[in-house]
Amino acid sequence: MALRDALEKLEERYRELETLIVDPEVMGDHHRYTALLKEQGGLKSRVEAYRAFLQTETELRHAREAVEDLTEPDEIALFKEEIASLETRLDQQMDDLKALFVTDDEDANRDIILEIRAGTGGDEAALFAGDLLRMYIHYAEARGWRVEILDAQSGASGGFKEVIVEIVGENVYKRLKYESGGHRVQRVPATETQGRIHTSAATVAVLPQASDVDVNITEKDLKIDTYRSSGPGGQKVNKTASAIRITHLPTGLVVTCQDEKSQHKNRARALKILASRLYEQELQRRHAERSHARKSLIGSGDRSQRIRTYNFPQNRVTDHRINLSLYSLDKIMAGELECLIEPLMEFDKEQRLASLEELEK
Repeated sequence: MALRDALEKLEERYRELETLIVDPEVMGDHHRYTALLKEQGGLKSRVEAYRAFLQTETELRHAREAVEDLTEPDEIALFKEEIASLETRLDQQMDDLKALFVTDDEDANRDIILEIRAGTGGDEAALFAGDLLRMYIHYAEARGWRVEILDAQSGASGGFKEVIVEIVGENVYKRLKYESGGHRVQRVPATETQGRIHTSAATVAVLPQASDVDVNITEKDLKIDTYRSSGPGGQKVNKTASAIRITHLPTGLVVTCQDEKSQHKNRARALKILASRLYEQELQRRHAERSHARKSLIGSGDRSQRIRTYNFPQNRVTDHRINLSLYSLDKIMAGELECLIEPLMEFDKEQRLASLEELEK
């Protein structure tokens, strides 16, 4: 059984974590200890439910074995009632496990690196990227999450060519992972004199933050260059070489960071972004391995997929993955995203459950 195999692996990892978190060496490493505790917390509900299922399964096996040795009709009837009750409980526990397995995610409680890049559309695309950033900031603030800009490249007329932020809080990745992909806007730019609607785009990437436990980055794998930061129109340009460019030689990934005047801070931020991009690659690899069993792209983080259109003249937002159109764009741009996120989460759950049941046949 595919589900049983997956649950066995989770249970095995949980037991490993139980041993690690009481290891004095691990307890002395605050960063690693915290990361392992967080991972354990992400697995706890599924592992506890699986252990309860195994306990019921054992009780049912013992009851079936015991009834075979009985001769008294009353005792046989009593045990058969017990067996029927255990079978009902076992079926319910299996249903609960399936529901937990498709909704719980060990990465759900991770903080994220959110990257927004202007696409086609020139200045208007950069302005739209800025609008998306404000939308996510409003949503994060409403949920009590902390947002910090790690790096930003401003557009010539406002907005951002690229902006990278860190969002920290409870279940950040769980709720925002569906935002990865292409976002398209249709509206009349402020500079348009004839009232024509223009279409432009931006790309959003939601990367679960990686820890040292997830990704091992060594100095020998890095090429680090420093250069002077650039600024729009020559304003606030840092005259020292504080900007950082890190190239990860094994993968060719390049990360730049110039938002801080401190070279040390830019280096730390660039490494954080690099680690999250490497971890995302690992998640994509895992997704590809199971893609034959799951046709839905919901939550896959595929940035090439156009996921949503924001039509300002009609005050409409359409999510193309679930064919959902809402005529409340003004509220959504103000950060009221639950009307999009909740249906996406529910659809993703249904797709995962259908794929799981198909595997179980």
